[in-house]
Amino acid sequence: MLINDNEYVQILNDIKKRIGDAQRNAFVSVNKELISLYWNIGRTIDEKSTWGNKFVDNLARDIKLAFPNMKGFSRRNMLYMAKFYREYSDNQIVQTLSAQIPWSHNTYLLDNIKDNDARAWYIQEVIKGGWSYRVLVHHIENDLYKRQVTTKKIDNFASLLPAPHSELVKQSTKDPYIFDFVANGDEIHERQLENALVDNVAKLLLELGTGFAFIGNQYHIEVGNKDFYIDLLFYNLELRCYVVIELKNTEFQPEFAGKLNFYLSAVDDKLKKQADNATIGLLLCKGKDKLIAEYALKDITKPMGVAEYKLIEKLPKELQEILPSADDIKTRIKFN
Repeated sequence: MLINDNEYVQILNDIKKRIGDAQRNAFVSVNKELISLYWNIGRTIDEKSTWGNKFVDNLARDIKLAFPNMKGFSRRNMLYMAKFYREYSDNQIVQTLSAQIPWSHNTYLLDNIKDNDARAWYIQEVIKGGWSYRVLVHHIENDLYKRQVTTKKIDNFASLLPAPHSELVKQSTKDPYIFDFVANGDEIHERQLENALVDNVAKLLLELGTGFAFIGNQYHIEVGNKDFYIDLLFYNLELRCYVVIELKNTEFQPEFAGKLNFYLSAVDDKLKKQADNATIGLLLCKGKDKLIAEYALKDITKPMGVAEYKLIEKLPKELQEILPSADDIKTRIKFN
């Protein structure tokens, strides 16, 4: 009997998915056991804190002798276990969430995030987005919780999108956006900024957040026999909608909202499918007056938000004078 190629591919993909799911479930199961073990050891250490530091030193030494091939029972890590227990002994929600992420993530959160609500949020994002340790560090260093959760954002999502979709859209945006992979020149033009973002699209997607897929830049749309070009076009797989981003290297101006409104109408008409949600827009500007931005969006018919973006600051003048120029480096390489 001949193998049906299409059916075979479907079977293969199904088995691959099952293997992947099993691997993830196995990791979660083992990780939960490990975190539970650390929590209970931490409780014992905390309850015997009056025995002094020698107690932990002796435990670390004797456990290593008993289990020479096991890692994770150094004196430093056992002190983390005690800290982990103290922090979460009365917070069942965060304790339960923390069992679903690697221990390295937990220790970094213990050291760098003091607020339990913020910790719970970061843990949920790690679980949802599968963040690596480096991604978690990156987002905490750039204060993602504040930019995405606690900052008052300027948008009209609540009035133009149905609940709970409007809240999901709002949660997916932030202010400001940090493009710390783009150098800030004296007068960086919009096209230069756009090209820099596209050249670093992986870092751009990391900053935009979970679910964003890059469609293109200077995306061509024809309306009434005239050509128009969208700065950046994305599709968000979680929100199930197109996302139009317009970049402005100036302070926000009310007329920017009108142009973006036009682009959103065009994308809804020409690209949006019946199963897609309404296209949303983001105006990313060098700065904004919040009141002006709120007024500008008040009577706009399409869902959009206004946010600022931040770039890498230029090196201080004294450092520029000390460091060799690109030409100096090329010359040295050439003659060495």
